[in-house]
Amino acid sequence: MPRSSRCVLIVALFALFACDTAPEFEVPNTRGMRRFKGNTHTHTTMSDGDSSPEAVARWYKAHGYAFLVLSDHNVFTDPADLSARQDSSFLLIPGEEVTAKFRDQPVHVNGLNVPHVIAPESDSTLVGTIQKNVDAIRAASAAPHINHPNFRWAFHHRELLHVRNNKLLEIFNGHPHVHNLGGGGWPGMEQVWDHLLTAGKRVYGIAVDDAHHFQGEFAPERSNPGRGWVVVKARALEARAIVESLEAGFFYASTGVVLQEVAVAPRSLAIHIQQQGDFKYRTEFIGAHGRVLHVSENNPAEFELRAHESCIRAKVTDSSGRVAWVQPVFMKQEGL
Repeated sequence: MPRSSRCVLIVALFALFACDTAPEFEVPNTRGMRRFKGNTHTHTTMSDGDSSPEAVARWYKAHGYAFLVLSDHNVFTDPADLSARQDSSFLLIPGEEVTAKFRDQPVHVNGLNVPHVIAPESDSTLVGTIQKNVDAIRAASAAPHINHPNFRWAFHHRELLHVRNNKLLEIFNGHPHVHNLGGGGWPGMEQVWDHLLTAGKRVYGIAVDDAHHFQGEFAPERSNPGRGWVVVKARALEARAIVESLEAGFFYASTGVVLQEVAVAPRSLAIHIQQQGDFKYRTEFIGAHGRVLHVSENNPAEFELRAHESCIRAKVTDSSGRVAWVQPVFMKQEGL
């Protein structure tokens, strides 16, 4: 074979190999699913809130939420007792904020779709205490999500890297005392999330209210409702379907930005933003170690996958500072 022909063949084989091994996203199958806005963390007079379960449910239903988890501290509120507040457009999912501590460090883990009250657990280590409460929720066939790690500076990624069988983490909590942004050398919750993702953890970020104050003034120093929520894609407005979609990452989290669609293709990610008023939008596509790989001010915001990353997540910020967090999209594994 002439040398020139051999060179052409080698180039062709290299191109074929490169094409076959190019990174691709896992493309989720969400066909036929509908969107449901909800909040997974709020309080009533059953623990330290200022309003009854019925009044709290009424607030969320009146403000366009499709589902709500009443998550009082170490208390189980049976949604059947609030059947008058539920219909085909509004669902109460049974929940509890399992409230434990290690020494003076609070360890709060929400249980979603719990069947009964779950007693808080303790251990001789901080990681062990977190793990035991996650395990107790799993043992009840419910789903855990770890709440506000920066509350009283309790723990961060150093401990969470060792926690198993937890897929949901609060990256935004509307309570004024939980230090979402970190400070003084302590990481904010997005930094914690990026540490976990970079280490190979499949963890999805939730925004919640953690509301306690439904009466009186709505003000920054009070824990009012309506500050953080999730929009979940699920097959039905039913507790199991909602929780399964949360644990699969079929949702975005928000403090006000509304997304029309998150379109994942094998080598691209497009985020369609619902225009509100004359607000402008900036979308960051974020890879390992929190590195910003691409910034778009277009709508839709688009990202083309060119190099292998463990995963890509996106953050949309509007011109008033409100945010939507798109869940990480992971790479397709070879042979799948």
